[in-house]
Amino acid sequence: MHGGDLVAEVLRAQGVPFLFTLCGGHISPILVGCKARGIRVIDTRHEATAVFAADAVSRLSGRPGVAAVTAGPGLSNTVTAVKNAQIAQSPLILLGGATATLLKGRGSLQDIDQMALLRPHVKWAATARRVAEIVPLLERAFAVAQEGVPGPAFLELPLDLLYDEPTVRRLYGAAGGGGGLAGRALRLYMGAHLARLFGGADRAAAGPLIAAQPPVPPDEPLGRAAAALERAERPLLLVGAQALLDTANVGLLAAAVERLGLPVYLSSGARGLLGKDHPLQMRHQRRAALKDADLVILAGVPCDFRLDYGRHIRRRATYVAANRSRADIALNRRPDIAALGDPGLFLRRLAMLAPPAARWAFWREALIDRDDARNAAISRQAAAPSAYLNPVQLCREIEAALPDDSILVGDGGDFVATASYVIRPRGPLRWLDPGPYGTLGVGAGFALGAKLCRPEAEVWALFGDGAFGYGVAELDTFVRHGIAVIAVVGNDAGWTQIAREQGEMLGDLVGTELAATDYHRVAEGFGAAGLALDDPELTEETLAQARSLARAGRPVLINARLGKTDFRKGSISV
Repeated sequence: MHGGDLVAEVLRAQGVPFLFTLCGGHISPILVGCKARGIRVIDTRHEATAVFAADAVSRLSGRPGVAAVTAGPGLSNTVTAVKNAQIAQSPLILLGGATATLLKGRGSLQDIDQMALLRPHVKWAATARRVAEIVPLLERAFAVAQEGVPGPAFLELPLDLLYDEPTVRRLYGAAGGGGGLAGRALRLYMGAHLARLFGGADRAAAGPLIAAQPPVPPDEPLGRAAAALERAERPLLLVGAQALLDTANVGLLAAAVERLGLPVYLSSGARGLLGKDHPLQMRHQRRAALKDADLVILAGVPCDFRLDYGRHIRRRATYVAANRSRADIALNRRPDIAALGDPGLFLRRLAMLAPPAARWAFWREALIDRDDARNAAISRQAAAPSAYLNPVQLCREIEAALPDDSILVGDGGDFVATASYVIRPRGPLRWLDPGPYGTLGVGAGFALGAKLCRPEAEVWALFGDGAFGYGVAELDTFVRHGIAVIAVVGNDAGWTQIAREQGEMLGDLVGTELAATDYHRVAEGFGAAGLALDDPELTEETLAQARSLARAGRPVLINARLGKTDFRKGSISV
């Protein structure tokens, strides 16, 4: 076996079903080794997409997704996607090719200091220097990526560790110099280097599956939180994506939230935890609810910009925080009760100690009345006349068309933010968005990973037309690999989320205007199905046609021409 086979052996032992990649000579043995062992190799058109797809696999399966990219620019192309995974706390593995061990720092093709580039953006990074190190280092990467606060891990694999020994010996022999004492000394040095490089490689063997248990919150803050709930009259619960890291137990988490009976807001990857229409879930007026609450529990949600750095929670309220991260648990505002550990496990244990939920019925009803008023206003805005399609009404019709097995991916600004007010994920782990880093361009990779993880599900990717530009070439990836996603591009010919604020504040739309491109024709050029939609009377019919084409195994793009609305007037982009 060569080093690429050893990588593949570890991936197979860790239950990795897919390897996402963009090919390169530095990593070819990994791709061939994976294919030979039944690991499906999915090659994308950009390295960032490969990492985004691995990230989606991590979020939906609870197991690290894996991407392999070639050296130099192949690796540097991943940095944004890796950083997004780090901030979203996704456990993934990035494998990076590198120049041969003897050629580092000597001007070899695509040779850069890759460790300096990646180390700030990952939990753990290492370079294999001998073939025998590949297995233990890669297994260490799987362990570190999953434990504690999850995140990406990076393993650099030099080219001469991946190819078989006879090939590498021939390559080094060809560079062994001429005759004379200098040539002999060089050959002796290379021989010793090769002996060290391959020494012990024949004893390398992949070990068992590596899984991490969620960190258990201590009993003391749990008891204090239960006592605070006993005293509370207007408690409020906010659940974030970190609470769903333990994907195997999301059903138990949903049951615990129901048992607690607190009004709850779900953010980012936690959306859909309680299903489509649960009476405990509030969707609107979160800031007002936080200002009225006398007890606030943040489960896997830090006090970052989304909560105005903690200022949305009134000072007199009891503030309880459960988080795996010691830094996040006290970010910007120190909680009255801090439970360092898995927030999902914290809520499951708290539910066993909580008082009867009926005592907060009046508070829940008050928040439901606010939600109903906001929903009525949204309905009126959906009916407002608009050139082409009213984006609010389009989102309402997508909502009506979604089946229970759908997965939603959001990649965009104004259009996706509008969708988040209207479209409701059907269950837990059925909503993917970038997370707090706010990265545009995640959509194609997320949709790719989601459809591979859940081939029976309808995967709907909602794109802004600006964001879609990052991943448009991945339509080719969908076609080549038979990935039948439904992409909806909200085409309003602009970076509208930025334009709203920039035009209002600065009186100039420079840099925010796009063309009303025929994206459906672009899709057809890649071999996907392209549907143009600019007549609201045809929306239902077009959505039904897209679903039919996807069920037949064909990726579909709906180019939805949007009119301008004031639905998100006053929203800010930073």
